[in-house]
Parts: sequence; structure tokens; C-alpha cells
Amino acid sequence: MKATIHPTVHNITARCACGNAFKTTSTADELKVTICSGCHPFFTGAQKFVDTAGRIEKFEKRYKKNSKN
Repeated sequence: MKATIHPTVHNITARCACGNAFKTTSTADELKVTICSGCHPFFTGAQKFVDTAGRIEKFEKRYKKNSKN
């Protein structure tokens, strides 16, 4: 292996936007992430359901109009 062509690997502390920090290795000097396993809904189990523009109400209105109950 040629010694001059490979990047150096650093032991760094990656920081998340939620405030969580964890140690890892990287070729970058510092690492800032927007989401991590400490705040991601898949890992925390606290999934949020966001209804944008009343899509649920539009669907329910259309479904109830077409149903024959």
C-alpha cells in the first residue's frame, strides 16, 4: 500500500441536532448529523403522525359519500 494516497482516520465525537453525542471513526475532523438513533422514530418507538392539509378528512368525506350504509 502506498502511504501517501490513503486518508487519515480520526477518532471523533459525532453530534446530533437533538444533543446526543457518540464516538466513532471518520476521515472527517468533525461530524454533525440531523437525526440519530437516539431521536429517530424507528428506534424510539414514538412515531408521529402528521396530517398535512387535512388529507384524512378529505378521504373520510369521500369514502363516506360513496359508502351505502
